[in-house]
Amino acid sequence: MMAASTWNLDKSHSGITFSVRHMMITNVRGSFNQFDAELTADPADLSSLETSLTIDVASIDTKDEGRDGHLKSPDFFNAEQFPQISFKKTSLSSKGGDDYSLTGDLTVAGVTKSVTLNAEISGPAKDPWGNTKLGVVGDGVISRSEFGLTWNAALETGGFLVGDAIKIHVELEFAQA
Repeated sequence: MMAASTWNLDKSHSGITFSVRHMMITNVRGSFNQFDAELTADPADLSSLETSLTIDVASIDTKDEGRDGHLKSPDFFNAEQFPQISFKKTSLSSKGGDDYSLTGDLTVAGVTKSVTLNAEISGPAKDPWGNTKLGVVGDGVISRSEFGLTWNAALETGGFLVGDAIKIHVELEFAQA
């Protein structure tokens, strides 16, 4: 049995993406390119896992500079006043195998809400260079309006320009320190 240890984020094998309904007909996808995560865990007893994630709002990338600028503005994230999004684990419960419910406090634009993600925790596994790796994948849906991100525009045909539900996908790979 391993003891709880520190794991360092392997940024080159990690990513944070999201999607939101656009004009009620398709999804706009984006990512945050700058983020950091901390993890302390005993892979033999994941109930002891502690993790937190910090995202640099200014690193948002939807492949459209104008849209990215609008998302950083006070209409949405207000990146100048609230430069980071953060998540801090509050509980982890097993659903069997590698599947878990990961609950934590998510702070966006100065508003903190408890959210639960479906999580998959894989590993530990040794890579070809002898490093021990652990993977955490999280998926969930949040309501942007619950975090005060309410800007929108009504469509002539009914409905709104930007959907309220934001689908989140987080893939993090860690190396044992």
